Amino acid sequence: MTKTPKPKAPRLSLSRRTAADQALDANALELFARIAQAGSFARAARELGLTRAAVSRRVAAIESAVGLALFARSTRSLGLTEAGRRLQARARVVLEATEGARLALRSERDQLGGTLRISAPPVFGIHVLAPLLARFQALHPALRYELMFTYRRVDLLAEGVDLALRATARPPEDWVAQPLLRYAVRAYAAAGSAPLDGPQALAGLNCLLVGQHEDNTSLSWLHEPSGERLTLTELRAGAWGNDLDALMAMARHGAGVVLCPDFCVVPGSGLVELLPGWRLDVQEGEWIQALSLPMPAGSETARALVRFMREALQLESGGEGGGR
Repeated sequence: MTKTPKPKAPRLSLSRRTAADQALDANALELFARIAQAGSFARAARELGLTRAAVSRRVAAIESAVGLALFARSTRSLGLTEAGRRLQARARVVLEATEGARLALRSERDQLGGTLRISAPPVFGIHVLAPLLARFQALHPALRYELMFTYRRVDLLAEGVDLALRATARPPEDWVAQPLLRYAVRAYAAAGSAPLDGPQALAGLNCLLVGQHEDNTSLSWLHEPSGERLTLTELRAGAWGNDLDALMAMARHGAGVVLCPDFCVVPGSGLVELLPGWRLDVQEGEWIQALSLPMPAGSETARALVRFMREALQLESGGEGGGR
């Protein structure tokens, strides 16, 4: 009697791997390791040049494919589940291998080249960005810059801009935003001027203001130690315009009180602070942020420049993200 041959089990080709296999490839493991190391989706997104939403989607896809929660989330913290802790050791091996490969190629990438298109507000561009660019170019002499110093909010994608420096509390969600420098707008006058008792004392002084302030204007002030807020309903603008450096020069020569970011005023500038502890409450928030497009559209050179600027500004401020 002839035996009927048993059917062979079908072989799975690479194209028919399970969703879990595909979800846990080297790229996914590296991403998982970086998020675990960073301790937050937001920080990992900044380091990877991605948006927070993109990181969240990729993590959700991995967890959905493997059928396990890897991160324990709360409103204030991010931790690993038991499954996440088991996976972390394997993921760390992948991360170390990829970092080793990048280190091996670093000598070829150290000398950056090409042209970076950078947008920044004029006051930040002159007082903060320009000195940093000079230092960065000394490290990378083949690199060139096209500078667009404007208060206009540029569109990175439409205008082909690699990096925008902007004072904003609400950066666009589809761009990568990295806090660069914390600042405050304060009141300054010529060296030798006596401090004022409070913002209400500005009402009788000539104020030198950026923007359109021909008529009386109102400004809100915040007392940082106490949290007290005070709004001045009438403030006389003795001079106004879009050139803050010109207004600062007038203040140095005794023409009035200039309201400007603290990063513009350094020792020996000829200006002194009039309202210690008080800052202008501005709607743009208290951070200058570096905005770039997410990878792969974003510029790797722009990301390198942002890392350099963050480290340099942190050293100058003596702490992470602080102002001058």
